Amino acid sequence: MTTANLDRKSVRERVYEPHATRRMESLAGLPLASFKARFAAYLIDLTLVVVLWAPVTALTVWLTHHGDPNQNIELRWDFHEPSNIVFALLYYGLTLYFGNGRTPGKRLLKIRVISLVHERITFWQAMERALGYGASILEAGFGFLQFFTNPNRCCVHDRIAETIVVKETG
Repeated sequence: MTTANLDRKSVRERVYEPHATRRMESLAGLPLASFKARFAAYLIDLTLVVVLWAPVTALTVWLTHHGDPNQNIELRWDFHEPSNIVFALLYYGLTLYFGNGRTPGKRLLKIRVISLVHERITFWQAMERALGYGASILEAGFGFLQFFTNPNRCCVHDRIAETIVVKETG
């Protein structure tokens, strides 16, 4: 094969490009968030999920039953109920995306989720991370405990979404 043929062939072929390397190098030295701060932020956000979920669900049930005064409305949070799971996913995903890495709980604890591959958290990363909480909860919370074994303090949901959680500086 001639050099000209090799050049044309290499142009047509797709090659691996380490696109994340520069971004990851730019994050070197950032202080990582502690487990205590991350857990507290998670509990704050989980409390907000339930507090926001209750009136939305009550209104939905009331409207569905056309305001029948004889109808007993029972509100019960249950992680096995699909609508509750969707509500929690939307809360975590949307607040993370629109807060650029900060849910209300993370904002209060002065920590932030940062993408390892993009300058800003993408919508898909935020939703992946929200879905990843389910993977972290599996097996008795083992995905959360990986925080203690990973050198960059990543839980399963961090690895799924290619993120880290850092302390806010300044």
